[in-house]
Amino acid sequence: MAFDMDDNADLKVCRGCGNSNLSPFFDLGRQPFANSLLKTEDELEDSYPLALTFCNECSLVQLTYTADPAVLFSRYVWVTGTSSTARRQALKFCSDILARFPPNQPPRLVVEVASNDGTFLRPFIERNVPVIGIDPAVNIAEQANRDGVRTRCAFFDEKLARSLLVEQGAADVIIVRNVLPHVAALHSVIRGISVLVGATGLAAIEVHYGKKILEGLQYDSIYHEHLCYFTVATLSRLLEKHGLEIVDLDEGPINAGALIAYARKAGASKANSVKRFLDGEAQTGTNTLAAWREFAARAFRHRDELNAILNAETVGGRNTVGYGASARSSTMLNFCGISRQKLGCIADAAPLKQRSFTAGTRIPICAPEKVFAARPDNVLLLAWNFREEIVGLLRDRFKFRGKVIHPLPTTPTIQIMA
Repeated sequence: MAFDMDDNADLKVCRGCGNSNLSPFFDLGRQPFANSLLKTEDELEDSYPLALTFCNECSLVQLTYTADPAVLFSRYVWVTGTSSTARRQALKFCSDILARFPPNQPPRLVVEVASNDGTFLRPFIERNVPVIGIDPAVNIAEQANRDGVRTRCAFFDEKLARSLLVEQGAADVIIVRNVLPHVAALHSVIRGISVLVGATGLAAIEVHYGKKILEGLQYDSIYHEHLCYFTVATLSRLLEKHGLEIVDLDEGPINAGALIAYARKAGASKANSVKRFLDGEAQTGTNTLAAWREFAARAFRHRDELNAILNAETVGGRNTVGYGASARSSTMLNFCGISRQKLGCIADAAPLKQRSFTAGTRIPICAPEKVFAARPDNVLLLAWNFREEIVGLLRDRFKFRGKVIHPLPTTPTIQIMA
């Protein structure tokens, strides 16, 4: 049966627990898909509801609308290896996982779900650990295979997991980085993980951390690709339904605070970190509707503050550009109504994005070298979650000496590059 998006515009039951006791609390308006960049400035495009709701039974925060995954992910413009931060994190991620195995018994097989260009699998390959990547984006999977990372072009679910189990045997490690927020069929994916991971195997699951989103006012992490916004409490409930338990937790630097959950088959011993994270969520009210309603109110106040700064910086003909045409930037630009009149262009190092226009706001995306050759006065750091990396590039490579506007976390700030 074909996927009918119109049937999914109004969520009726929670994606996690199936309950219908939902409370909508934040409407960001109709927006285009964040990564649907335009080839021409006047290209026609569609927009879709972008709003959050809260499950009063299991506390899962989620979108009210489910987009067609074939449209969102069949071709993709984010390439993990573009970011030096991601490449460094891949090395650490590999070391952290291998440290959980005896030195003389490395993993027999590492499988990564939504492996993109294979950046997070290459460190395993360099250590002679067999890998398989799974990614639904045709262009990205082809690139990964060309670059020597064995990758199957497919969506991961229980059916594919059973097929891989027959073909390859159980995986000692399954990496699931920033995948669960993207899928409507949560239970099929998690059943697939449970099927494929060995009896003593390890699932390393990374998600945007709802607590960090809440505390840092990261409303720009809300877009159609991210259907769910997990906390330790909500992720634990979901995994336990399928015989998996979180045994350890860590935080990563990517996405301005990622949660890394290490899960095994039920019955394994748990590290102290699990209780510490859960206690932290309880103390701060992370899993309450009241906290998320206040989050929405803060986002509207932030929109006004950011626009006031941009308006002030256009006085006297000063020129402001953006840096980072990320999916995050699409939500912020559209929610705040930031047009080409306020932001002349956006610099982005990814060749797949250059010579395109942003979805909805139609701002041109150009190579950084071209943007900074024109000596702009200000930079709006749209990809603020890579702040240190980008500020370093501005200072050292492009010799930028103007103002950098940091929109988030929490409140807009201005850094003067002298």
